[in-house]
Amino acid sequence: MTDRVSKEKRSEIMKRIRGKDTTPELIIRKLVYSLGYRYHLHGKKLPGKPDLVFSGRKKVIFVHGCFWHCHSCKKSTLPKSNLDYWLPKLEENCRRDARNQKLITSAGWKFLVIWQCQTHDTDTLKETIVNFLEDGKTVSTHGED
Repeated sequence: MTDRVSKEKRSEIMKRIRGKDTTPELIIRKLVYSLGYRYHLHGKKLPGKPDLVFSGRKKVIFVHGCFWHCHSCKKSTLPKSNLDYWLPKLEENCRRDARNQKLITSAGWKFLVIWQCQTHDTDTLKETIVNFLEDGKTVSTHGED
């Protein structure tokens, strides 16, 4: 199946996708702040530059887009064209995530992964975040819409 938009338009759309300050990330940041927790952004000294860093607790939160990080939900469908480009790119993103999570853990930090599709259920998200920050478990969630 061919793309519904021109190659130029697709390129323009893709250029607008940001790596920082995404909508899911902003939702999580506001929620965490409203719960009374304070954090640093994009820990440059930590593997994977986690989105939220809680230095005193040695904990980090990664906010992952479902498509870009290969989540198993309806938001992460594979593109129908240019698979020679997309498959290796998305597979490498997943391998890099696993490496970074292993490095974070081996450095004595704990991490929580929050998926884009989970940002709509505020009550569950609050509970997950508080449990993670207060009890100390590493959590890699696989929730779906």
